Amino acid sequence: MADILIADDDELLAELVRFKLEGAGHRVTISGDGASALALARQHRYELVVLDAMMPVMSGLDVLRSLSEEQPELPVVMLTARKASSDVLAALNGGARDYLTKPFIPDELVVRVNSILRTRARVE
Repeated sequence: MADILIADDDELLAELVRFKLEGAGHRVTISGDGASALALARQHRYELVVLDAMMPVMSGLDVLRSLSEEQPELPVVMLTARKASSDVLAALNGGARDYLTKPFIPDELVVRVNSILRTRARVE
């Protein structure tokens, strides 16, 4: 079981992701904008973040940059509608561990999250 932060301004999608991850045994917190997500990540030590690239107040890529500097060990999975290779490369070069595009397969997200968490647990 892991503490996971979901940052996405699409409430319905965030609730779907929460439902799937909680069904896999994780504890989930949702944030609807980038600035709030960053504040939450600074206050609580999450074990993984699922992050949308396009959010109000602060973009997901800006959140990713800050998290990569402040908590380089924190895995971030980008879950976004942005499909351009430049976006994918910017996120992966910026520290994201994985990149999924919307629409996505919820069970695939769960498998990828669990895989990242298992790898992280082996390293620690």
